Amino acid sequence: MKHDHDHDRELAGAFDDQAPKFEKAPVQSDPAAIARLIEEAGFPADARLLDAGCGPGLVAEAFARTGRRVVGVDLSPAMVERARDRCAFAGDAARFLQASIHAAEVGDLAPFDGAYSRYVLHHVLDQRAFLARQVELVRPGGRIVLCDHLTSPDPAAARKHRELEVARDRTHTRNLTGGELVDLLAAAGLEDVRLSEEEFELDFDEWFDRGSPSESKRAVREILSRGVDARGFRVAPGRAPAIRIECIRAVASGRRPREPGPPGGGPRRATSHAT
Repeated sequence: MKHDHDHDRELAGAFDDQAPKFEKAPVQSDPAAIARLIEEAGFPADARLLDAGCGPGLVAEAFARTGRRVVGVDLSPAMVERARDRCAFAGDAARFLQASIHAAEVGDLAPFDGAYSRYVLHHVLDQRAFLARQVELVRPGGRIVLCDHLTSPDPAAARKHRELEVARDRTHTRNLTGGELVDLLAAAGLEDVRLSEEEFELDFDEWFDRGSPSESKRAVREILSRGVDARGFRVAPGRAPAIRIECIRAVASGRRPREPGPPGGGPRRATSHAT
């Protein structure tokens, strides 16, 4: 698929506008959720990592505080500026670029020991290409981790979920089911594919107010007030007048296959990587 630069520009503008509220959002800044992501990723202690869609550097900061080195990439200048400020304590161990991960300047920094993204996949037009680029940038044996919220396996429920997400944020493309997320990793040729899920809740007002809506808040509230029952996007009962949305996020990962050893079972060729 040809890369869509118009979508990139719209994403950058939308997240420039969202940046002040985005980094304070409970679902983004929850330290326990970030700690679980780091634990489940299982990157080596001295790993050099690619943060694909780093936002304001919330996850990059947490990895940097564990001693990992991070290169964060994001389309939004405002997000990159916030990430640099947040991770200034790490010095050269945390570097941030305002660019697409498909940019040549990102490729010049490869290979990485691992790559991850959080809440990025549902903004990407070509999700296969997004993952394939990370696989390309990670050394053989390295792990790629995708964290995103899920949708329902029921097509009608998933369609309603998507319509509401787009109404709240025009840059939304689509969520995957847990099975589709696993299939995405497997289709990219990754091994040792893993998936874990956990539930979380959104407050409607906080969720909507930090978006880039294509519909009015009143219209979206009216739809939700009648109830939505999709796995991954379900209106919690008995909370009126507040609206709480029950969601599911997943951490999915896979390992890039190691290079095969030489004929006869001799030692593998060493792979060097940038520092």
